[in-house]
Amino acid sequence: MANRNNEGVLQNIDWILVLMYLLMVTMGWFNIYAAVYNEEYKSIFDTSQSYGMQLVWIISSLFIAFVILVIDGEAFPRVAWAVYGAFILLLIAVIFVGAEVKGSKSWIGVGSFRVQPAEFAKFATNLAIAKYLSNINIKIDNLKTKLIAGGLFAVPALIIILQNETGSALVYGSFILVLFREGLSGNFLILGLMMVVLFVLALLVDETILSIILAVVAAGSLFFIRRKMRNILAVVGILVAALSFVYSVDYAFVNILEPHQKKRINVLLGKEVDPKGAGYNVNQSMIAIGSGGVLGKGFLKGTQTKFNYVPEQSTDFIFCTVGEEWGFVGSVVVIGLFIVLLLRIIYLAERQRSAFSRIYGYGLASIIFIHLAINIGMTIGLAPVVGIPLPFFSYGGSSLWSFTILTFIFVRLDAYRFQILR
Repeated sequence: MANRNNEGVLQNIDWILVLMYLLMVTMGWFNIYAAVYNEEYKSIFDTSQSYGMQLVWIISSLFIAFVILVIDGEAFPRVAWAVYGAFILLLIAVIFVGAEVKGSKSWIGVGSFRVQPAEFAKFATNLAIAKYLSNINIKIDNLKTKLIAGGLFAVPALIIILQNETGSALVYGSFILVLFREGLSGNFLILGLMMVVLFVLALLVDETILSIILAVVAAGSLFFIRRKMRNILAVVGILVAALSFVYSVDYAFVNILEPHQKKRINVLLGKEVDPKGAGYNVNQSMIAIGSGGVLGKGFLKGTQTKFNYVPEQSTDFIFCTVGEEWGFVGSVVVIGLFIVLLLRIIYLAERQRSAFSRIYGYGLASIIFIHLAINIGMTIGLAPVVGIPLPFFSYGGSSLWSFTILTFIFVRLDAYRFQILR
């Protein structure tokens, strides 16, 4: 696979990004060790424990990174559609042959070894979107382009929802941020924010009362616009769309969501108080983070973490360990590292000569950002608990491999930045 285009690849690699990856993976490993620390198993290399297995995932991830770096940079746009199609078929197959874990049928297992295709489908979707939008004939202001680009990430998201893996499906919405970078109108962002507000209101306010409020607002708006037939029809159309959305949210909440998902949303919105049930994870998480104070309790000294008060403390709630043992200062440092990482990726994306590489870079930044926002948000009670790992920190082979592939494809593309990819 190596050819003349790979000559000097080591000189062109952005070592700052690579070193940040290594730093965050190492920090994650030590925090996993702290999260499940037991004096009976003191060795951090003990593969019978999760931290020992995480080291195996790290070593294998470094091998994956090396393989990606020796692949010809031109190969990624060439295989984008094939990789995307293969993962769509794999996601569909998981629905029928996948192993069920904690109510989610999103895993493929061989013996005791399991992987989650939904994690790997992110890089496949990123490749496909970059391939499509980088086509010289594609214009983002074209309706057909918007629909196709949206469909590229909506299709895997819908399939993953059928696997009962709502959290992973939410991440695919991050690709909307890529479309904005490529010229999607800011009106869609305003529309999205309005839909979020309306979504929350639909869950908090009785649908009949909310419908009346929306009708009154629509009627009132007619006094502030020119009452031409076109404007009146626009107001009526917006009202009908808003009402349809409200009733669809109510229908989905009642008929589609699982009981535990409804419970978590109600607790998050303050409609229910259940500190020993649906709200237990978040409640214990906030206690652990709060107990760390300014400077934290110190490495391996987190009592909330050590005595297993926080469920999933080495995976979805790994940030609790950071907050408890390293305190407010440590938490700010970790969040700061993620911000620097995102800014570095964006900087590298903007210097690309190839639209494919730029779009892929923004896709990578968007995925990491959404993971970061939702994961930390759910540990401090600002987002529902949906089972999204913290990139490079949370325990798990699928997550680490996925983010390694996502990151190092971009590292390889950046090393090839002096070429134009199609």
